[in-house]
Amino acid sequence: MQPLPDDLAQNRPGDAVRRKIRELRPNPVLRLIDCRRPGSDLRSWADGLAGERLTGRQLNKLRSRGWFTLHAIQWPSGADIDHLAIGPAGVFSINSKRHRGKTVWYGDTAVTVNGSPTRHIAVSQSEALRVSRVLTRRCGVDVPVRPVISVVHAAKLTVKGANPPVLVLAVEDLGRVLSGLSPVLSSDQVAGIYGVAREARTWAG
Repeated sequence: MQPLPDDLAQNRPGDAVRRKIRELRPNPVLRLIDCRRPGSDLRSWADGLAGERLTGRQLNKLRSRGWFTLHAIQWPSGADIDHLAIGPAGVFSINSKRHRGKTVWYGDTAVTVNGSPTRHIAVSQSEALRVSRVLTRRCGVDVPVRPVISVVHAAKLTVKGANPPVLVLAVEDLGRVLSGLSPVLSSDQVAGIYGVAREARTWAG
């Protein structure tokens, strides 16, 4: 297995999922077959990878507007942050959720997929708090982090509530919404937080 990079700016969207798929099925021929076989575990991981890649492409478009993005930030446990966006509007931890052809509904406290409840909101909030604690400690100043869920390939997304605690957005709306939020950070603050966030050692403990 290749060592993880020290500079997380080298990570591509979905790199953590790619590593997981290779671990589960080292043989490249069998891996390709399983990734295409409906109902297989690898098919589920492959679907998630497709969602992260699409979300990453949308986020990377923000770079021309003074934003920085990082992808596949790995925790010591092996879990990872799908995406981190740092820009004039603040810091956002972004989870990519691919629900192809399904109906996604978001109220004040829960997301349902085809009527079934999920833990998307609780997981996203917990991750944002953890990211905030790490960046605050490493930067030496308070770094609030807002959770975002990027919904990929849903047949319909309905969001209720004027000011939800978690931003739940269709993937194609990510750039427009984030770049349209009111600025809270200067360009120097953005660069400083990004400089800390891109170091692998920031997330090592």
